Parts: sequence; C-alpha cells; structure tokens
Amino acid sequence: MIFRQLFEPLSSTYTYLLGCEDTGAAVLIDPVVNAIERDLALIAELRLRLELTLDTHIHADHITAARHLKERVGSRIAAPAIDRLPCVEVPVEEGRPVAVGSITLQPLHTPGHTDGHFAYVCGDRVFTGDALLIDGCGRTDFQSGDAAALYRSVREKLFTLPDEHLVYPAHDYQGRRVSSIAQERTRNPRLGGERTLDEFRDIMAELKLPYPKFIDYAVPGNRECGVCPQGLPDELQAYCGRMSESRQG
Repeated sequence: MIFRQLFEPLSSTYTYLLGCEDTGAAVLIDPVVNAIERDLALIAELRLRLELTLDTHIHADHITAARHLKERVGSRIAAPAIDRLPCVEVPVEEGRPVAVGSITLQPLHTPGHTDGHFAYVCGDRVFTGDALLIDGCGRTDFQSGDAAALYRSVREKLFTLPDEHLVYPAHDYQGRRVSSIAQERTRNPRLGGERTLDEFRDIMAELKLPYPKFIDYAVPGNRECGVCPQGLPDELQAYCGRMSESRQG
C-alpha cells in the first residue's frame, strides 16, 4: 500500500492518502478544502486515481474537500451513515468494510466527540479522527458530544486493538505524527492507565475551551459534503481559500 500523511497547518488537520499499488485506486481520509491542489498534485505524482473520499465525522474546524474533489476528479463521497447526509454516496456503517482496490478499511463507530464519529482500521493502522489524539482526545462539549460515550468508544473499542497498531489522529498541535495503541492505553493523560469515567468527565468539564471560531460555518458546510459558505468574514477566508472566492464570484 502507498501511504502518505499530509498536514494542513491552518486547522492542524492530518489528511491520509492510501493508494493501492495493484490498481492505482486511492482514498483520502479527512481531506481539507484549502489543500485540494496539494492533494491532487501528489495523487498525480504517484500515478494514482482518487476513487473515494472518507470523512471520520462532520468537522467543526475545517471544510471537507469531498464535494470539490468529486467535481474535479469524480471521486465518490463516503461518510458515516448515521449522519444521513443526502450528498453521501457510500454510507459507512460498522461491520461493513470499505474497499478501494486491494485496500480494506474496517469502520468502528466511536461516538463521543460527535455522535456520528467513526474511526477506520486498515491493517496495523487505525485512523482515529478526533476520538483519540496523541496524549489527548477531541472535545465533547458541542455537536452532540458526550464524555461517557467517548470514554467507552476509546476504552472499549480503540484500546482493545492490538498494542502494535499505529494511531494516526485527525489533528495534532505539537508536531507529533503517530502514536500506538499501547502508548495511548498506557500514558494518555485523559483516557489511559486506570483513569475512571468519573475522572474523565471531570477532566473534560474543566477544560473550559473557547467556542470554536469556525464551527458556525464549518458544520453546515460539511453537512453538504464541503460547501464553503457565502458571507465568510475576512479573517476566516483562508479556511476556504479560492473555493470561497469562486462561490461568491
């Protein structure tokens, strides 16, 4: 399998490119709209064909590139079925593998950050979205977030994967790129070790994080599989780049 981890600095988002060496088919996990040109250039350089985009959840900090990539290269849109988005062509459910060429992804429903959040297992890798970050986890105070649900998702699903599985999150804000199930199970300060549910609830309640600055634009845009909203304030234009300009022009 061809594998690349790509970083979008504005939202600190990791996008993952997986390519089948036999067929040239490729999938992008959590693509970001303002990084489309980067992603398409890499796909062309590697002589791959983008067949599918796959989001872990409805993002609140960036606009997915799913719709624009479909328009540009004809890739299909895959996302969790539980969100019932009419623009999704491949609804994802736990127990139903997603295949692209010889690549198979096993979806795991991991609610808590959002109620429709999914992680994806591929061989010895797991793409954890915002459910499990390196030494952390996604917040649980908006978008149907639920600390108890996230605790169960991580401890009863993700932490039951083999120790050697590599953890590839959707974000990191300190330049870290990869962890492992063993490492997170042992030392994750929020969810690892002997951390109890009550302790985790207290940790999440005491974070007192600011209201996400892009959420009011990102969530409705992502419910349409990646539409950059009109009327975007000047200080947020970079989140959509040329996509926002073309929509308003």
